[in-house]
Amino acid sequence: MSTKAGVIRQADEVDVMFMSEGTYPYIRGGVSSWIAQIVREMPDVRFGVCFLGSQESDYEGIRYELPENLVHLEVHYMFGNNTPPVEPLKGDKEGFEAIEKLYATFKAMDKHHPAKQPQGDDAPDEEEIVDFPDMIKHIDFYLNKVTFKDFLYSRRSWDFINKMYMQNCKDVPFIDYFWTLRNIHRPIWILAEIAKTMPKTKVFHSPSTGYAGFLGALCSYDRKRPFLLTEHGIYTRERKIDMLTAEWIDFQKPSLLKQPEEMNYIKRMWVNFFEKIGQFSYRRADHILSLYPGAQRIQHAFGADATKTRVIPNGVDADALMATMKHRQDPPKPIITLIGRVVSIKDIKTFIRAIRITMNAIPDVEAWIVGPTEEDPEYYHECKNMVQALDLQSHMKFLGFQNIKEILPKSALQTLTSISEGMPLVILEGFAAGVPCVATNVGSCYDLINGGLDEYDINLGSAGAITNIANPGELAKQYIHFLTNYDAWKKAQEVALERVNRYYRQELFLKEYHDMYMEAMSYETPQEVKAEEV
Repeated sequence: MSTKAGVIRQADEVDVMFMSEGTYPYIRGGVSSWIAQIVREMPDVRFGVCFLGSQESDYEGIRYELPENLVHLEVHYMFGNNTPPVEPLKGDKEGFEAIEKLYATFKAMDKHHPAKQPQGDDAPDEEEIVDFPDMIKHIDFYLNKVTFKDFLYSRRSWDFINKMYMQNCKDVPFIDYFWTLRNIHRPIWILAEIAKTMPKTKVFHSPSTGYAGFLGALCSYDRKRPFLLTEHGIYTRERKIDMLTAEWIDFQKPSLLKQPEEMNYIKRMWVNFFEKIGQFSYRRADHILSLYPGAQRIQHAFGADATKTRVIPNGVDADALMATMKHRQDPPKPIITLIGRVVSIKDIKTFIRAIRITMNAIPDVEAWIVGPTEEDPEYYHECKNMVQALDLQSHMKFLGFQNIKEILPKSALQTLTSISEGMPLVILEGFAAGVPCVATNVGSCYDLINGGLDEYDINLGSAGAITNIANPGELAKQYIHFLTNYDAWKKAQEVALERVNRYYRQELFLKEYHDMYMEAMSYETPQEVKAEEV
């Protein structure tokens, strides 16, 4: 089963290998910007990137200039046309017994899930923690014991699927259960094959759990090298939002004939799968990193070992962004900028509605949406139609990708209307350029705007405002407040500048990661120690 879509740059050995799921270097912004920042600012480290995409047609090519120290780049697609030809197989008895044991382990994990356990003195002992079977931690299991062909075509696989179906959801149409199970699990065999051919690597680093985290953990088990896991948004939570709101995970049966549990079971299968491979990543990771304390608490609730977790906030090039302030108009024109992808999780539609309300008080207000529009063309088309229906064509601009150093000096306010975020770099970039922010209360937005790292940070005050999600009225009220009250806007700008300079300069977070890389790279495997002794 060949999955490699291409090796753009090839090296026999790298210091740090990033597992990039749908991000760098094919998508701009967010996690991609973070990876690009680390690679660019650490020229003494030899980086590799293993890009995991959905299918090739979903991407339009590399979006970043690749620095010289990015010595390896390989590209794989999880859902391409790579199904092997059909052949009758019996399947390995020991392998499928291990799979049954794995499912029993999943149930035990649910029983001992940290979020469902008592805390303090009544917490379960360390030895009570349930671990994954050793067999599934090694690529040999997927490549030799239960192969991709065994999973697709063997009699034992068919019997196992039937057994699970009858035990768990016999009221759900079997064909829906069967194809969902196949689609969820088929990337696992692709990832095992990727792990087999990975260059020699000193440190594996994934910026998420999910398939990227599973690959990082699998490589770490196989090579016995350190594995770092950084979660920008909590992948499992974001996939829950995706799955529980997705219209594509549905059945062909007319809706009036469906039972509620039938409609939800398939979605729960996806959610449970991502929860389990997230726990697989947590168990293997040497360090589990997050961007703000709230995310760290969520990691604990999803099963991360608290002794491994650590908060390292993002940082930005504050000096370069502050230099753009010389181009600002003071007071600024009433321009509100949303920097982000035009996708449903950013809730662009709520922003559009908020601008319609804001216009009643500020007729000359402008709204700029700065970010790629091609990721979800249907949603982008719906947003454009909404702009037209609300007669906002002369007030709202979809600008696509832009240089933020040219956009921010022209912006009076920055906004994020997302229903889920991690720690948005764009808020910090706006702060460094002297732009206050109005954002929904998701991810670290509250701490960024109101302070939350320590008492001094809190006492600084607000660098903008926080609203509830999906509330255009609240957003509009804050837009109007700052755009019509220069003193309030100026105070928020002053707080933004001090906060970013004190806590979120890029050299602070880069040093922490660089130190962590150096420590992990110096780790000697048992084989290396034995060779030295000989």
